[in-house]
Order: sequence, then structure tokens, then C-alpha cells
Amino acid sequence: MQERAASTRQAVLEGAAASFDKFGYGTASLSTIIAHAGVSKGAMYFHFSSKEELAQAVIDAQLALATAATVTIIEQTPKAFDALILITKELARQLQTESIARGGMRLTLESTTAQNPNARSFDDWIEMIATLTGRAQNEGDVVDDVDVVALARLIVASFTGVQTVSEMLTGRADLQLRMTEMWHLLLPSVVPRRRLPRVRAVVDGPLIDWNVH
Repeated sequence: MQERAASTRQAVLEGAAASFDKFGYGTASLSTIIAHAGVSKGAMYFHFSSKEELAQAVIDAQLALATAATVTIIEQTPKAFDALILITKELARQLQTESIARGGMRLTLESTTAQNPNARSFDDWIEMIATLTGRAQNEGDVVDDVDVVALARLIVASFTGVQTVSEMLTGRADLQLRMTEMWHLLLPSVVPRRRLPRVRAVVDGPLIDWNVH
């Protein structure tokens, strides 16, 4: 019984994420969410009392998915800068293949202002990347005179902008290629020349199945 309830809740989340991704929060209706989820109205209301609650649950699920991947990659990747590159590639993959990631991203971008609690997710992301870039600097993969917090803000802004434009132009079909371009333009400014070949190899390497589900 618990397994069935969990499966139904996940179906509602997936349906809501797909609906929010397609229509946005303002236009998505409970009827479109139910249609995407393939469940009854009663099943949806058993788990979520409102569209607002559903939207926040999708955002939370997207953050959990991203966090799980981030933790796994950091744990399994010795070099901090390599881990940072792999994280951006994995988050891009999630946006290409996971409805929860796409719906959560759209909702976050629609709702985020300085006064909105969801803005905190960007602060947390910048802080995590600043920690990684600080480690990379200590490991010799980032030049000494780079402000690692400013670099973290730039990476977050660049990722957000690149994925948004990719979504508008190709439905994110070219997102991995655009991310590769972003890194190749950025790396010579922050990575010592002697370290560039190894770091570029990570950028150009294949996607990895991190199995975070």
C-alpha cells in the first residue's frame, strides 16, 4: 500500500513538472496536471492540497535531484575543478531528460526574486561552487589571483543563461554542446596553462551515468 501511494505521488509530481514546464505556473491548471499525471483528482488531492503546494514540491524534488548528483560527483571525483565541470554536465543532462528538472527550473526562474525563498537555491549553488573553486585553487587548477566567489557567480549565471537560450532555440537539444563551448571560453582565463589539457579533456569527455535515482 505504501509503495502504491509513493508511486502515485511520484506520478503526480512528474505530471505537475511536465505541466509547469510546458505552460508555466500561471497557465498550468490542475486539470492539465491531472491529465499529464494520469491519476484521478482524488489521488492528486490525497497528496497535495493546492497548485502552490505542488509547485513547491516540484522545486524541492528538482533541488533534491541536483543535490544527490552533486554529492555523488564530489565524492567520486578527486580533483575539485573536474568535479565542477562534471556537475554542470550532469545538471545539463538532467534538464535534457528529467521532467522534474525542467519543471523545477522553470518554476524557480519564474518565482525567484530577492524576496522569494527560492532565491536561496541560487545562493546555495554559488556557495557550493565557490567551495569547489577554492579547493581547485589550492590544488593548482585555478590561478591564484582569481576571486573564487566571483568565479562561482559567473559560472552560475553562465549556466543559467546558456540553458535558457538553449531551451528557447532548440528545446535544449544542443545544451551539452553549448556547455562545452562555455567551458572552452572560460578555462583559459582561470586555469593555469600547464593544467589546461587535463581540464579540457574533462570538458570534452563523455557523459557519465551517476545513477543518483
